[in-house]
Amino acid sequence: MEIRSIPWEQTIPLRHKVLWPNKAPEFCQVDGDEEGVHLGAFINNELICVASIYLKSEKARLRKFATDVGFQNQGIGSKMLEYIIHYLKNTQAKVFWCDARESALGFYERFEMYKCSERFYKADVPYFKMEVAL
Repeated sequence: MEIRSIPWEQTIPLRHKVLWPNKAPEFCQVDGDEEGVHLGAFINNELICVASIYLKSEKARLRKFATDVGFQNQGIGSKMLEYIIHYLKNTQAKVFWCDARESALGFYERFEMYKCSERFYKADVPYFKMEVAL
């Protein structure tokens, strides 16, 4: 598996397929995509995982983290998150955070991220804000 930087436009199909398949693809675009850092994980040149990071002062936000369903539960997302945390330690970021789907809390907790909000909803999906100090 290879993780590398990709243009934001390349993230949209996988974001759409995995995260919001019942919405229009445009729903998967984020304000600020043009300024974000976008990473893709590839196996045999096939894009199987995407993650986007948005740096604002000393905080780095993870958004639109998606692994193709056929490649989930194989450690790919974990490798991506490890890569991101290592990358961020070489930036000005002191805090890494995300809005985590409630169904993924255990995944993020393995990276010492903790809930720092009450439950909230996006399009009827429950989320918590999670963060970790870098």
